[in-house]
Amino acid sequence: MAENKKEIAFEEAIERLEKIVATLENGKAPLDESLKAFEEGVALVNICKKQLDEAEQKVKILTEQGGKKDEEDFDCTEQ
Repeated sequence: MAENKKEIAFEEAIERLEKIVATLENGKAPLDESLKAFEEGVALVNICKKQLDEAEQKVKILTEQGGKKDEEDFDCTEQ
């Protein structure tokens, strides 16, 4: 995958993960290709988890503010 995975959209990552799972479940790929696909899948899972965590925090912030539009930016590096 040539694109920068850190900039991939959540939906694109999920779509790619589904393809990787199908490939691995098929069982016809050589071992080295399977390992590379698995490694890519793990990286994509981590990206998706981070994006979901950030979305969850943003929802919490909005909920705590009563849904006001003056939301504060969430800094995921704090914690």
